[in-house]
Formats: sequence, structure tokens, C-alpha cells
Amino acid sequence: MEITKIKGINEKREADFNKLGIVDTYDLARFFPRAYLDLREKQLLKNCYHNDIVLTAARIISMPVNRFMARKKGGFIKVICEQEGLVFQILWFNQPYVINRLKVGEEYLFYGRVTNKLGVISMVNPSFEPCESAFRLKGIVPQYVCRGNLTQKIIRDAVRLSVDIEKPTSLIPIDLQKKYQLGNLYSAYREVHNPSSFDGVEKASDRIAVEEYFALISAFKIIKGGREQIRHNKYNCSKEELENFIKNTFPFEFTDGQKSAVNDIYSDMTSDKTMNRLMQGDVGSGKTAVSTCAIYVAIKSGYQAVVLAPTEVLARQNFAAMKKAFPTYNVDLLVGSLKPKEKRDVKDAAKSGIINVLVGTHAILEDDVEFKNLSMCVCDEQQRFGVAQRSGLLSKGKTPDVLVMSATPIPRTLSLIFYGDLDITTVKDKPKNRKEIQTNIVPKEKYADMLKFIEREAKEGRQTYFVCPKIEGDEEGTLISVTELFEELKEKMPSLRIGLLHGKMKETEKNSVMQDFKDKKYDVLVSTTVIEVGVDVPSASVMVIFNAERFGLSQLHQLRGRVGRSDIKSYCFLLTSKTDGAAMERLDVFRKNSDGFKISEYDFKFRGAGDFMGNRQSGKYISDLGALVYGTESIFLAKKISDEFFESGYDFTSVRDYAVKKYDKLKDISFN
Repeated sequence: MEITKIKGINEKREADFNKLGIVDTYDLARFFPRAYLDLREKQLLKNCYHNDIVLTAARIISMPVNRFMARKKGGFIKVICEQEGLVFQILWFNQPYVINRLKVGEEYLFYGRVTNKLGVISMVNPSFEPCESAFRLKGIVPQYVCRGNLTQKIIRDAVRLSVDIEKPTSLIPIDLQKKYQLGNLYSAYREVHNPSSFDGVEKASDRIAVEEYFALISAFKIIKGGREQIRHNKYNCSKEELENFIKNTFPFEFTDGQKSAVNDIYSDMTSDKTMNRLMQGDVGSGKTAVSTCAIYVAIKSGYQAVVLAPTEVLARQNFAAMKKAFPTYNVDLLVGSLKPKEKRDVKDAAKSGIINVLVGTHAILEDDVEFKNLSMCVCDEQQRFGVAQRSGLLSKGKTPDVLVMSATPIPRTLSLIFYGDLDITTVKDKPKNRKEIQTNIVPKEKYADMLKFIEREAKEGRQTYFVCPKIEGDEEGTLISVTELFEELKEKMPSLRIGLLHGKMKETEKNSVMQDFKDKKYDVLVSTTVIEVGVDVPSASVMVIFNAERFGLSQLHQLRGRVGRSDIKSYCFLLTSKTDGAAMERLDVFRKNSDGFKISEYDFKFRGAGDFMGNRQSGKYISDLGALVYGTESIFLAKKISDEFFESGYDFTSVRDYAVKKYDKLKDISFN
């Protein structure tokens, strides 16, 4: 139902909800709280420590100061508050709209992080509500992400009404619900949005997660069943020819993992059914070399191949690798930065069959890109592409084989769930010439020494990455921004050439900066995590990660993998402001381990599925649970129920229809 049918939501508020990705009552019912306030436990700031998260009441005693300027990004809102004689400041960064909700002399309930720097007490980006309305609330109150003129009360009321309108019902048959003692789904939604206890929220969240993953896993099973198609492309490349290609092309012996992967792929390509395989391997495990073998089998047999990469920098890197591997074949590149005539020429050559291997970005997925006889599709860095995008590639050939690659290590059990539409090959070992990356946690007092070490590395022709967490609107203001660090390093290391890279830059700017770093025009690159995937800079020997505790261990491992790409001794330095036991334990596990799969297992146990199912996974189909917190056991229970659902022969029509409607990235998939 349209959200404007809900009392109190006019067109202006509808626009604010739309900015949150909410277009109807279905979306509203699934707009899960990002946190909960326990109104039974308020604290006084005089009893709090630096970085404590608190719920506190205070009165605004100064007019709000607005430091936002027209046509300029950034800025903040500032107010001075008083609480039992204690005067402190509150700052909201990148949230100009809060100024319209603040009144001098009013008392508010604030929830957020407390900072105490040189005796100046502050709260940064807290959520808040007038005490007059807040005190009418009791117990546990959900807190939602806000935008525009939306308030917590507006969102709470709209969400609760939407849950009653939608009355979510389960796709799981009643007898299976009873067998596995699953609670009522509608009741679970009501509990999440109007909690009676934290224990109730936990149980309700698990119930919703079971439903979510049951639908997802079942949808993947239907997709996979529909993709087991009879092969039309017959390859005549013999195993002996493939072995000779490997011997003559690569100046190193394949590892056991690479050999096993080649065997899996060759077996698929010579079977009666098309290949649909995921090859996951740790950073530096040689997946590109293996995929090159699959491409060779295709083009040696007279067919065309495609290599799809998520960024232009990575596409150009793959293009160079393919040109080197196939000097006697026609290898070309299709990326967004090409001039219109260049694009037309490439597309014409692909359609006529002149191009044997086409490497590119999402530009390859455009409707007007056609092939004469495409038979092999390779997707590099699988996590950046959704199911529908892989499906788009499939439509460009007659039952082509598909090989997707991921350098994000995921525990095998989770791989079977998250990539349920694919067969899986895992490459665990690394080339023998790669040296272990030395990883250290750097205390504050050693920071200056670390910078001197980096300057010495630069004199030897080696390069360094500095990485900061991506700072978004709801950050608590305790992190150094990438631009601040860039300016600080220019001041502290004036002899070095320092570049800046972050996600808000235009694609052409990002490509240019990254290419300049590859070409050694910079000694240091200060960046957000946009450098995480795939880019190979052999002379990069140092990775410095700020606020390391803010990253999942698997993401830290990906970042560390940007160095150590040659036989140069490499280093990873972790900087953290956290000294508590849990944070140091996690970082110590990372420091002592270089096996990405072991790290991912630990990360999974510690952080749950969120790190694998969050924003880093591309495509809404991967997770539609937002900020909902649930146990990993819910995922495995959903898998068990889905297995029984299909084995027992239940009608899956409703599951199929629901999946097509709900997972927008699956809507173009043909279910058979």
C-alpha cells in the first residue's frame, strides 16, 4: 500500500521516506531499528568516561550554531547544554536538518557517544527526542535512521501502522513451522518494532532472519535448477593442449590449489551441462591465472570470452594480463571512459567476432553489446556483482559457461548458502615466492617512528597505503577523516608525494589517482576502502590502517592483501584507539594469522553474518535485513528447513513468486 494512505504522511514526508529507500508499507514494515533506547537507565555525564555510549537528559542553553555553508559539503550544528551544573557541547556533523528540531530552554533526551578531550566534554551526532514526548514512552524504544524532517515519533508510528497493514505471513508450511518450533511471523515483526524486552527482540529477530534466509536459499535452489542447461558450445581443446599453454605462458609452477581448480573447470567445460562455478581464493592465490586457462579453452576452440571487472582500474589491469597471455589473439577493452567512436568500434568488432577476448566494466552489460559466439564469461570480484548482472551476461551468448571469482574468504558452509546458485572451487594455497606480511599493532607513541620507516621505504622505491574507515552521516565523530589525514601527512612527510582517493570522487578522478599510484607518481596513497579490491601494485610494501577496530577481520585481510604482491618484504600496521580486551583480542587474531579462511571463520563467530551480508555485498538480494541483529544459527536453520521443503516435494510457487517480488536483483531471472 502507498505510504501516503497512512495518517500523517503527506507528499513532503513521503519524499523523505523515499530518500530512505521506502516507497510503500511493505518497505516500512521491514525498516528495522538501528538501535534501542532503554528508558529505564539514564546516566549523568559527570559519571561517564571518554567514548562511553550513554542515554542522558539535558537542557539546551544556547542558540544552535549553524556552520553549514551554501554549496559546500560538510559542516556542523552546535549547541551548549546544561545538566545539574555541568555545561557541555553537542555537535551534529553532516546533519543540517537537526537545527529545525532544537529549541533553547527545552530539555531533551540524548543518546550517543561521549567524548572528553582536554577537559572539553561533548556528545557527537546523538539521536534525541524532547523529554516531554520521550517521558511518555516507557521501557525499550526503537531508534531508526532519520532523514529530512522525519522524527523518531513519525517513523515509529508509521512503521507500527505498516506492520498491522501488511500482517507478514510465513512462506514456510505450517507443519514445518511446528516441527522447528517457529513463532508467529507477524508477532515477531510487532516485537521488533514495539519491544517488550531485549530477550523478546532477540527471539523475534531470529524468527525474521529464518524467514528471510529460507526465501533466499530457496530462491537460489530454484535458480540453480533452472540453469542446469544442456551445453551448446562444444570445446575441442585437449587437456594436453591446455597443459602446454600453462607451461609456456606462466613463469611459475601452479600450486596444488590452482591445479585442482583447473581440473574442476576443465571437467565442467567438457561435460554435457554448462558451467556455473564460483572460484573463491585468498588474496594472491592465483585465481586470475586459473581463469586465463578457462578463457584459453574457449578461444582455442573458436569461441569468444568476456572478462567483467567492477572498476576501470581493475579492468585495465586484467586487459594487460590478457594481452600478455594471448599475444596471437585479438584482445580488446570496453570501459565507460572510452570515446563514443571507440566504444562503437569495439562493439562492432565484438558483434562480428573479430574480438576473441573482451575485457571491461559494467559497460559490457549494456543492451547494445552483442557477440557472435560468446561461450565463456568470467566475473572478477564476484561480490561486486548481483545475480541479475550475471544473468545479463548469460543473455549475450547461447548457454555460455560462467566462472565468477571472489577474493573475499567466506566459511565454506556460508558459501553454500550465499552463493547457492553456483558450484564452488576453493583455492587456498599461495605462490611460493610470496613472503609473509609482517603485521603489527602500532601504539600512539610509536606513530612518529612508523612515519620515519615509511620515508625510508619510499627512498627504496616502495610505496605505502594509508586507509581510513569510510565516515558516513551517523558516525560518532571520533574517527580521523581521509582528508584530515591527507593534510596531516603532507605536513609531517613533506618530502613524499602523497595522493588522495575516496568514494565521493568522480569515477574518472578515482581511476586517474589509482593509475598514477600504479605508475609510481605517488609514494603514498591516502584512501578509504575503495582500494580494497583487486588492484595489483607490486612495489606497494606498507599498509597502514587507521581505526582498525572499526573493520571486520575479513575486510582487514582484504586491505592487507593490497601489499605483499611481489617478493618484497611487506608490512601491515594497525592503529587503534581501543584498548579493551575484545578489540585487542580480535586484532591479535588478525596479527597472528595470514590464512583468510581461518580469519573469516573467526570473524563469522565474532561478528555473525553481518560482515558477509552487509553493504560490502553487492545487490539487495544478498541481504534485506538492514540493521536487524540475529544469530548465525538462524541462517543454518533456514538452510535445513529449505532442504526439507524441497526434499518433501512442497509446492514452491509461492516461494518463487515472493522471491521475484522481494529480491529486486532477481527479478530478471528466468525461473524454470
